[in-house]
Amino acid sequence: MTATAWRPRSAGFAAALRTAAPQRVGRVSSVLGLSVEISGLDCGVGDLVSIGDPGSAVDAEVVAATREGVRCMPFGRLTGLTAGAPARSKGTPLLVPTGTGLFGRVLDGLGRPIDGKGPLDIEALVPLDHETPSAMLRTRIDTPLQLGVRALDTLTTVGRGQRMGLFAGSGVGKSSLLSMIARGTDAEVSVIALVGERGREVREFLEDDLGAEGLARSIVVVSTSDEPALMRLRAAFVATRIAESFRDRGADVMLMMDSLTRVAMAQREIGLSVGEPPATRGYPPSTFSLLAQLLERAGTGERGSVTGMYTVLVDGDDHNEPIADSARSILDGHVVLDRKLAVSGHFPSVDALASISRVASRVNPRERSDAASTLRRVMAARRAAQDLLDVGAYQRGSNPLVDAAVDNEDAINAFLQQRMDEQTPAETAWAQLHQLTRMLGVS
Repeated sequence: MTATAWRPRSAGFAAALRTAAPQRVGRVSSVLGLSVEISGLDCGVGDLVSIGDPGSAVDAEVVAATREGVRCMPFGRLTGLTAGAPARSKGTPLLVPTGTGLFGRVLDGLGRPIDGKGPLDIEALVPLDHETPSAMLRTRIDTPLQLGVRALDTLTTVGRGQRMGLFAGSGVGKSSLLSMIARGTDAEVSVIALVGERGREVREFLEDDLGAEGLARSIVVVSTSDEPALMRLRAAFVATRIAESFRDRGADVMLMMDSLTRVAMAQREIGLSVGEPPATRGYPPSTFSLLAQLLERAGTGERGSVTGMYTVLVDGDDHNEPIADSARSILDGHVVLDRKLAVSGHFPSVDALASISRVASRVNPRERSDAASTLRRVMAARRAAQDLLDVGAYQRGSNPLVDAAVDNEDAINAFLQQRMDEQTPAETAWAQLHQLTRMLGVS
């Protein structure tokens, strides 16, 4: 009989053959800290492994390999796991669900539903790893993307395919600003990754901040702070992979991640557990290369785009700490949220003078850029003279820009501030800015 006669004739038959084939079983040689060492398995970095007896096994991913065996990081808890426990390779990397059936759903860090709405309506399962768009094949960023927030749409205009960072300390309003963007953007798809969030805040964000309207057009990936480091790290890449799948179809996607700092902290735990040397503030070198890999996957492709909005939790309000500094060097712009503005009731607490979009001049026509520059110059003059104003030493007439800022202080603040439930179309925001600059009376 020829070999052709033994060729499987259906996918079901092929699956049955794989199930019936002998399976190699490895053994846990040690459990140390966050990692598990396994001997006797033939698998590579990125492969999935099932550790323990069937029915109570814990899934893990291979993160390092040596001649003695492989080192894995678990997706679940290791309580009760002992040396000598069986381990089996699944023979495949992590697969991510994609498709329009994910709209309105909440997933965990592995792409599994956690919202109690039943199974996912999946169009396809795709590998977690995906090629970054070629630098020479990316389309140029030349079209603005509406965010629905006046201060951002006018003073730090975002282009389709741009990557922006929201830099702030804790409790300054990053998550609230993200929720405003999710409801106000005109992107076709919103993918939101909540990485390392407090469990209490997840439902509050979904129900209060995002709301039913925002959730209906969004896909949310959640990994709370108590979950293993690998789950938190994978949540960021799962959300990115889902966004990429829509970009590959030609869609304009808004990817929001809160927060990039907790992704870096998860990689720090993993890197130190597998033996990497600590470097800057305890972060191993792999942390900074991973940030570049993650952030570069967003942006434009040959068609479609992924616009990234990443929150960066600055340590002690230090905007020059390692993760913030590294992220700022990779991103295409940054928005700074100021604690002084937040405690004074100024929301969103965007420090417009400290924020910048590197593509604003390319996506805005000349008259809009001039209007934004005029308001910035007036605000900068007011800030430079603030000490004189506070002590009453400023002489009116000394600087026309300062005079304009003082005379129109209420109008400027009204333009920069916005309620959370208020959505302003970009065209309306620009019309309001032009009206404000006419009131300022400076050129």
